[in-house]
Amino acid sequence: MRPTQAPFPATRLRRTRRTPGLRALVAETSLGVGDLIWPVFVRSGENIEEPVPSMPGVVRRSVDRVVEAAREAADLGIPAICLFPYTDAAGRTADCAEAWNPDNLSNRATRAIKAAVPDIAIMTDVALDPYSDTGHDGFVRDDEIVNDETVEALVKQALAQAEAGVDIIGPSDMMDGRIGAIRSALESAGHKDVLLLSYAAKYASAFYGPFRDAVGASGALKGDKRTYQMDAANSDEAMRLIERDLSEGADMVMVKPGMPYLDICRRAKDMFGAPTFAYQVSGEYAMIMAAAQNGWIDGDRAMAESLMAFKRAGCDGILTYFAPAMARALA
Repeated sequence: MRPTQAPFPATRLRRTRRTPGLRALVAETSLGVGDLIWPVFVRSGENIEEPVPSMPGVVRRSVDRVVEAAREAADLGIPAICLFPYTDAAGRTADCAEAWNPDNLSNRATRAIKAAVPDIAIMTDVALDPYSDTGHDGFVRDDEIVNDETVEALVKQALAQAEAGVDIIGPSDMMDGRIGAIRSALESAGHKDVLLLSYAAKYASAFYGPFRDAVGASGALKGDKRTYQMDAANSDEAMRLIERDLSEGADMVMVKPGMPYLDICRRAKDMFGAPTFAYQVSGEYAMIMAAAQNGWIDGDRAMAESLMAFKRAGCDGILTYFAPAMARALA
């Protein structure tokens, strides 16, 4: 039972808001650099930083520049970066074989980072869309994204990433049964300490557009992803998916997108208590940046406020393109 507050004027709730020091004393939520994961885009070549037009301030980096980014992240205190490859048209095939190539962009970048910045945690994405000629996260057969055949490919992709030295594998494909299959394969191959951060509640969202530009999937995508990504109308289904993935061996769970789904973050944390993350996706980032560049909002304050909202909703960490800027602001 909640205690009864004294009536006004004995209780004046504004007293604790009067100064910055008093506000800090009673703050219920904190945001630290240790809460941030920085998503980074990798492309072929050397000494390249190529702007992503739909994501102001974000670039595709060649492997050598990704190593520099990892060093920057470590110097700022950011604990982890997440690698996403930009695959050109020649690397996109119906069999998606580049996904489990030991020398693909993601795996080369992982090894290079581990050699140069061994203490930073590396997270990678498990899904076929960067390597598929259809832009889908799974194999397409007769206009259907097939589940079980895709899971077999995802296992190969995850094993290749683990062999390269990844710390955290992030299956974002939304195929049924893939967490159990990947966990079993990792255990059998001796990768017992590799973490699985499952994109357990990934919604079919309009907020992914700039990301698809960044990884080169926009032009390749045929159809949409609503047969395997979640319906924005559903919340209970997200809890079922999270429960399933935890039961199959996920160490942590992800909600994606972030800001439109803070209710899902809160429910997940309250219901399961597992480490819960959210992805502040490309569309969320792009909206804030575009409004800030037009002078419509204070970009720094909007960045900080949006990230604090994730922590208030129960998240243990956030994937965000704002990670370096937020780390500098916190410092």
